[in-house]
Amino acid sequence: MDQANGLSGPLSRLSGIVRSAFAVHDAPDPVGDLVAALGPDDLDAVLLFVTPLADAAAIAQRATELFAPATVIGCTTAGEISSQGYVEGEILAIGLPRSHFVTRTVVVENLDDYAAQDLIDEMIRNRNAMASEKPDWAHEFTFLMIDGMSVKEDSFISDLSVGLGPVPLFGGSAGDGTEFGATYVLYEGKAHTHAAVLTQVRTRCPIKVFKTDHLVPTDQRMVVTDADPVRRVVYEINAEPAAREYARLLGKDPEQLTTFTFAAHPVVVKIDGQHHVRAIQQLNEDGNLNFFSAIDIGLVLTLAEPEDMETHLEREIGKLSQTREPDAIIACDCVLRRLEAQEKQKIGALSGILARNRVIGFSTYGEQLNSMHVNQTLTGVAIYPPEDD
Repeated sequence: MDQANGLSGPLSRLSGIVRSAFAVHDAPDPVGDLVAALGPDDLDAVLLFVTPLADAAAIAQRATELFAPATVIGCTTAGEISSQGYVEGEILAIGLPRSHFVTRTVVVENLDDYAAQDLIDEMIRNRNAMASEKPDWAHEFTFLMIDGMSVKEDSFISDLSVGLGPVPLFGGSAGDGTEFGATYVLYEGKAHTHAAVLTQVRTRCPIKVFKTDHLVPTDQRMVVTDADPVRRVVYEINAEPAAREYARLLGKDPEQLTTFTFAAHPVVVKIDGQHHVRAIQQLNEDGNLNFFSAIDIGLVLTLAEPEDMETHLEREIGKLSQTREPDAIIACDCVLRRLEAQEKQKIGALSGILARNRVIGFSTYGEQLNSMHVNQTLTGVAIYPPEDD
């Protein structure tokens, strides 16, 4: 049974340009159900967001076979966003039809061993090829999925930035529920670890790539005084043990720090006049703080407090529909936002907003926007019907 809707079999949305279907992971043949719902014959690409409860490798292999000749890419999740809002235990398929989209995909199979210039050259060749193939299509975006346990997002997105040119990029780090064990990206029928999949899209459809968060910086600042930047581990804050000092600043017992605490009380850094979240992933077994994104000694962190999630989401998603309603919004939503919503009993309200605004996607271990790796944000692309449709 589908926990989101109480029905067996997939839910689908086929009336728009962007198609989507959702199946529970333990159905007899979930991929077969998705193929039957979407129809593979005219699809250029299929995006799969796969619950960690499923066998990602088996899903990738069967989807590549059944959706052929469409390119199948995807990743594992920390939860899914379906036509019902926040759900878990599902497999989401998004179909991009050839009538409106052309794509090229680049895979990096080892994030410790790639030539950045070769990757940039391939991206430029792909853009030129798609422009030659569809010269009358004026809109482009790039979508990235990357291993969320690789701790390579910051350096990889920095390397990519030179090759992006004017094309906006958004993306998400693959998840593993709240286990933080193993995460996978999917390409050519295989589930890859320590890898990234980059898909370049040219489309007839106007698009808007966006990022938003509901966090407001406070006056409470702290300095990282000892850390391992490679592993994103902070040992000391203000020359005190990191977890103890963080808890002190919050007025909490360091023994009671949880993922919900980190979700509700994130820290931010100021870069080029804007604040970006440096979310804490977990308190590790050594009593130190693991972060979701880049951290370094001397970094000044500012505590942030959230505004009401429901009010914020209604306002920010509403901005995407001010002139026209999107056909669909493909979104990468930080797992910490989901956890905060659970803690504050906002899941139902937020799910309603997401569903009404045709938001589909997955919960991530981090988000990417252009040349930045960020946390605790909602990033994505709003896709609008062409004027001539």
